[in-house]
Amino acid sequence: MGTPDFAVPSLEALIEENYNVVGVFTQPDRPKGRGKKLAMPPIKEKALEHNLQVFQPSSLKDIKTVELIKEMNPDVIVVVAYGQILTKEVLEIPALGCINVHGSLLPKYRGAGPIQWAIIHGEKTTGITTMYMEEGLDTGDMILKEEVSIGENETAGELYHRLALVGGDLLKKTLIQIRQGNAPREKQREELSSYAPMLTKELGEIQWHKTAEEIHNLIRGTIPWPMSYTTYLGKTMKIWKSSVMTDEISHEPGKIVEVLKDKIYVATGKDLLVIEEVQFSGGKRLSVKDFLVGNTIEKNVVLGRG
Repeated sequence: MGTPDFAVPSLEALIEENYNVVGVFTQPDRPKGRGKKLAMPPIKEKALEHNLQVFQPSSLKDIKTVELIKEMNPDVIVVVAYGQILTKEVLEIPALGCINVHGSLLPKYRGAGPIQWAIIHGEKTTGITTMYMEEGLDTGDMILKEEVSIGENETAGELYHRLALVGGDLLKKTLIQIRQGNAPREKQREELSSYAPMLTKELGEIQWHKTAEEIHNLIRGTIPWPMSYTTYLGKTMKIWKSSVMTDEISHEPGKIVEVLKDKIYVATGKDLLVIEEVQFSGGKRLSVKDFLVGNTIEKNVVLGRG
């Protein structure tokens, strides 16, 4: 059971290890892009490549869907970023349990956005946890973990793809141990838990009174969606690449203090944010150097105003 491309390496792992995948459950096809054409979830595309049966129920609470899963009589249900809640009835169907591949080192960052929030909060490490599922949100007993370092300038999109591959490998190891009957089972410590909710577009609006490091982390954590943005003379400006420069001088937060041929230096609550790639409304993503070939950015303008 999975939906986005994050789940694809886990399905590939099952196929590579010659497991008998009796069915692939994913979300219904959804309209995508400007043309709003119906698009298949990435996991469906991969399943069809391998001639696997695909099911796309709008809800797992439907009696017919529950009966269908019971008829399949799975030993294990593997769940990776499926996007639907598994009911108690479904959780109890497989003899060896429902196994989840989660994009954090649990109990930290339970929820829908673990990869993004780890970066936004400035974590230096994260990882993948496999666990036995229960009715709570990512609260089940942990099986295996693999820790991964987060690059200083790594974006959520880049880390997402790295962790997806780690997830596939860790799933292989997890299923071997479950099959052998020696899989560990570690309870999560509630006092160490934190929640990583789904991201919203509003989250991306830059608050210039925060430190340059906090803003830089927000920018990295919101790529490729929802993106971090501000306004320059009333025009929305998304920021695709940034860095931090130490600065002891106090300026008004959001003020452009310098514009060089390839960088824009902006004051924050502490230090300077160096902007290196931008995208204005209706325009392409460009390096600051390329943008300044046909456009100007004025010093002393305060970003985020009107």
